[in-house]
This record gives sequence, C-alpha cells and structure tokens, in this order.
Amino acid sequence: MLLALAVVVSLPWWLPGRVVALRVRVFNRINGDEGIPVPGDLVGIDRFKEVYSHPNASGRSKGAALSDLFWYWLSPGPEMHQEHLEAGERYDAVARTTRGLLAVPRAEAEELTRRCAARTLAGVRGLVRLRDVVMPLWAEFSYELVFAEPCPREARDLIVGNADDVVSSLKCTGLRHMERRRRLTRYLLGRLSQVRIPLPAGLSPQEQAYYLHGAFFTTAVVQMSEATAHLLMVLAQHPGVQDKARTGDDRYLDQVMAETLRLYPLFGIAHRITTGEIPLDEHTAIPAGSVLCFDYPEFHRAGFPDPGHFDPGRFDRPAKELNHIPFGIAANRPCPAWRLAPIAMRAAAREVLHRYALDSSAAHTRSLPNRGPCLLTPMGAPRRVRPALAFMRVRDRWEDVWRSLVQLVLGTYMVWDARRQRLCERHFHHSAEN
Repeated sequence: MLLALAVVVSLPWWLPGRVVALRVRVFNRINGDEGIPVPGDLVGIDRFKEVYSHPNASGRSKGAALSDLFWYWLSPGPEMHQEHLEAGERYDAVARTTRGLLAVPRAEAEELTRRCAARTLAGVRGLVRLRDVVMPLWAEFSYELVFAEPCPREARDLIVGNADDVVSSLKCTGLRHMERRRRLTRYLLGRLSQVRIPLPAGLSPQEQAYYLHGAFFTTAVVQMSEATAHLLMVLAQHPGVQDKARTGDDRYLDQVMAETLRLYPLFGIAHRITTGEIPLDEHTAIPAGSVLCFDYPEFHRAGFPDPGHFDPGRFDRPAKELNHIPFGIAANRPCPAWRLAPIAMRAAAREVLHRYALDSSAAHTRSLPNRGPCLLTPMGAPRRVRPALAFMRVRDRWEDVWRSLVQLVLGTYMVWDARRQRLCERHFHHSAEN
C-alpha cells in the first residue's frame, strides 16, 4: 500500500519525461528518417549558417513527407501560407504584400501596441496563463495592421479561436477544430476590399483570404503570443532581471529579449528541401531533393558557456557575432517581421511591467505546453506570493502528468492522420496533372 502510494505521489517527477521520450520515438517511427539533421554528422555547427544560406537550400514543401504534417497543422489553405509557398512569382508577390503591411514606423507600432495592451489587459490580474492573456493583444494588433481600424470584438474572438486551435494542435494538447478555423476564413473573405494596401494580383478571393489567414492571423498571432509569453515568464522567474527591465533602458530589455529567444527559440526544426546539390568538400555533396532539418535550439546552445543558464549579458556584444538567429537567416526566407516584432514585443513588455509585478513557479520549456502560468499583481497592490506560487507549482506538476499522456495520444493520432491525408503531396500531384 505504501509502495503504491509512493509511486502515485512520485508520478509528476518521472512519468512526463518518459512519456515525452516515447512520443518522440513514435513520431520518428511514423515520419521515417528522410531528414538530414543540421547540425549533425554531415554538417557541423561551424557550417550551419553556410548551408542554411545556400541558394540550393530554398525548397520549402514540395517533395518532403514532413511537409504533410505542417500543412495539416496549418490548414486551411496551407498552400497559400507564405512560409510554405515555393520560390517563384507567386511567392514574390505575397512577400511584397507582407512587407508592405509590416512597414509601420516605429513610433506608430509602439503606439498601436500600447492601445491594444490597454484594451486587452483591462481587469486582468491574479493567476493567469500568459499566452492566453497576450493572444487577444496580438489579435487586435494584427487586425489593425491589416485593416487600419480598431478590431471589433467579433473579429478578435475569431482570430483568437483560430490561433489557439492551431497552437494547441501544434503542441499536441488538442485536436484540430476545422470549423473554428474556417469561420475566420469566411470572415476575411467578406473583408478583402477593406485591406489597407492592394492584395497580391493573380490570386482568387479564396487564395487572398487564405494568405491573410495564414500570415497575419495564424503565424503572426501564434508566434507573437508565444514569444511574449516566454519573455514574461523569464521576467517572472528572474526578479532581479524584472526589476532592472522595469527601470532600465531599452538596450537592457533588448538583451533580455535576445537571451529569451536564444533559450526558447520559436522554431524547433525548420526544414528545407534542396533544389540542387550543396557541395561540402571535394568528395561530398548533399544531393538535390534532400530534406534538411535545421535545429534552432541546438544551434543556439552551441558556442555559449553554460548554455542552459539565463544571462542577458551574453548580448553585450553584437548578436551577429553569436550563434543567434531568432528570425532565421536573411538569405533563406527570414521571418518578414524581423524588424517589427522586437519593437512591438518591447512595447508590450513595457506595458505589462508598468501595470504588474510578475511571479511564476511553473515549468518553463521551449514548447510551453502549459501556456505560461503566472501570478500578476497590480503595481501598488499587496503581494501575497508564497501561497499562490506553492499552489501553482503543485498544479503544474500534476497537470504535466495528464498533459504528457494527452500529447502522446493526440500527437500520435495527428501525425498518423496527416500522413494519411497527404495534403502537401496531393496538392503538388494535382498541380502537376493540371
């Protein structure tokens, strides 16, 4: 009896890690071994950027079974998602439109962030999930970028519902709910004429709606919510850093942001398909049609002493001298928000720090499946931290037991279902026939 009780009580300390390891093995078994890991035996850390930047490492979706899984998670309309379009005129037209919509002066971006934060943070306090708190902020921000008017509550709810559904399926904590996502597409179809700059010519209205859906109301909202949640979790778990960021200048907060994105990069693995040979030496070349899997976390850890330790001081020197590519590589589809995102994130963090003291005792991992549990105490209010943090720690440990099992079951099903549907393969097969 005592032994059984001891096993049950100890579950949070050993079961989640073993379930995660089992999930990784299941995923690898289903997906096969088509990818070439970078860094790995063939390409080391020292050539990571060189290979990533090579012109022949430019294929995105066509020819990789792994693409079926990403298309499944990003549906509907993954064929119009900017990150998954193959190089060519259509990609160039979409990329120009994205750059145009993101070309916002710094002061205007900061003021837009402050307005959205003021609306969405009103009344928020106590024990929260940071990703849930900031997702409405970035939904409103993205809407106003696209339509140049305040975001109606109806639109915000549709955008948040879509983004939350996508990120939950990506984390394998929930299945896809396609009707929830399609409601946003239908809404965007009725708003195409109100977009503040012309949409790419040559696209059907459905394709234009899919483009906006994928670029601005899925990727932008999900990634900005994840990045902001990571940043606020770091501040909540490092009180000295939080105090200095609250009273210090933008340069220090930028260093905190850079170190956060080093430790918790938004991309785990970025895959690219080679469109031609990539020579490595006079005897070795990566063949055309290979799937390169660029491992961001591994690259961000290389070359740093004690890489798992949080230290903003690493960025006292220029980031370009370090193994740090939070927005990708300029020569190979960098994140189009590489300039705007840090400006907006900094402004959002300033607004939160102005309003709250942050505390968290929950686990903080790159995938953030717990959505960032945190205690928000309004500035000037009494802080009753210890009981709340003790409760948060125990709750998070036990949630992790259940969550790891859910991720194993749902993740396995979605990987299998994605391979069954073969969305990417069928799209390119159909295009070839036509």
